[in-house]
Amino acid sequence: MVIVRDSNGRELITGDAVQVIQDLRVKGSSDTLKRGTVFKNIRLIDDDEEAIECGSGRNTIVLKTCFLKKA
Repeated sequence: MVIVRDSNGRELITGDAVQVIQDLRVKGSSDTLKRGTVFKNIRLIDDDEEAIECGSGRNTIVLKTCFLKKA
């Protein structure tokens, strides 16, 4: 099993809440995720040890863990 860690080195598990640590532009959209945005109930991706899936309204986005911290 792969251990997924946030930008501060804390271990992330499915169901955790994470917070964005800097403004991020969303690919394929004109949206920007603002610093401090919290995503609850994340899902770990088996393919990549440095990415997670999280819900944003009706959409699901994939974020790299180097831009997140555990909330």
